[in-house]
Amino acid sequence: MKILSIQSSVAYGYVGNSAAVFPLQRLGHEVWPVLTVHFSNHTGYGAWRGPLLAPADVAEVIAGIEDRGVLGSADAVLSGYQGDPAMGTVILETVEKVKAINPNAVYCCDPVMGDAGRGMFVRPGIPVYLRDVVVPRADIITPNHFELDFLAGRTTNSLAEVLDAVDTVRATGPRHVLVTSVLHGDVPEGSLEVVAVSDEGAWAVTTPLLPINPNGGGDITAALYLAHLSTTGSPATALERTIASVFAVLEATLAAGTREIQLIAAQDAIAEPPARFTARRLR
Repeated sequence: MKILSIQSSVAYGYVGNSAAVFPLQRLGHEVWPVLTVHFSNHTGYGAWRGPLLAPADVAEVIAGIEDRGVLGSADAVLSGYQGDPAMGTVILETVEKVKAINPNAVYCCDPVMGDAGRGMFVRPGIPVYLRDVVVPRADIITPNHFELDFLAGRTTNSLAEVLDAVDTVRATGPRHVLVTSVLHGDVPEGSLEVVAVSDEGAWAVTTPLLPINPNGGGDITAALYLAHLSTTGSPATALERTIASVFAVLEATLAAGTREIQLIAAQDAIAEPPARFTARRLR
């Protein structure tokens, strides 16, 4: 695949494109990273340095790719954190250009806005913008449980409610939804679930709940799910492979005792996902 990935970048650590590009390349895909920021480190440290790129500058980089005559050869556009509606506009305009030339191209959006226990951590107005403008134009979205609830306008506490919420969001546009960090009344203690839903059905994988929550995990998950879904055509297989790789990265991070995810140490589990988790069909 050729993937145009429009995301943030950090010199130290792994978030945004710094988390997504290497795993995609390790799987053998060609990635065109377009940076929306270039910080010294992710903002979770509380202090960072480096430039926030203007939307016009990002658009110029994409225009340069278009000048090479290759924009339409992209099989997918991937985006993560969108800190400003103007940046979202650049991303959506790019998706339109790619799809106009290649109707088979897909847009995968990780609608980053918040998390359980933290609430919303993006600027006011961004969640509504993502819900009303961006998500309806995506083919694949990868919200966490908290973000799904916002997108669907409800609180979900059971698996049936989660699936109903996914159906509500899918009715607005995206055909494939991957929901991470799902906790509901039927999840065993010390575990969590990841749920994938498409026109073909719905599946879930249950994993142990590790005592870490590092930055960048969602960025890897979105990238890997896009890659595996596109190459296998199977949401269940994509779910199994994605979660196997992400869990291996998190295990390596826990074992190393580091704040940054261990992408390099766990790269073999990215290139060859272990057959560790089995997706169970929900419907």
